Amino acid sequence: MELYIGGYAQGKLDYVMEKPCDRQFFVADGDKQDVLSELFKVQADKQVVFYHFHSWIRQLLEQKKDAEKETERLIHSYPDIWIISDEVGNGIIPMEPFERKYRERLGRILIRIASESCHVERIICGLGQTIK
Repeated sequence: MELYIGGYAQGKLDYVMEKPCDRQFFVADGDKQDVLSELFKVQADKQVVFYHFHSWIRQLLEQKKDAEKETERLIHSYPDIWIISDEVGNGIIPMEPFERKYRERLGRILIRIASESCHVERIICGLGQTIK
């Protein structure tokens, strides 16, 4: 598993798609409502890239689903997945309780993913900075 994080519009997907890989990429977009049904149809010979992971977590929380459990299911199904997520924990703390809960839960989920990932990078201005 690999994790790529960075701020909004920092070129994360373009950066990841330029990385050398011996398999064809399949990009699952967390902005889509049915991302998991699309993802679970992917052939095993593809390198799965989960883009907008942060949006998927938001959707799960809005639907009152267990985001941690769903993330475990995803990671178990695709142990070599590459996850791309916006960083949402920087800046002003939101006033709305849901926004604070979302930031906290996403941050904790990303900490867990980073701890289990073999490679973690932060993308800034289209440039990667290796963290792990």
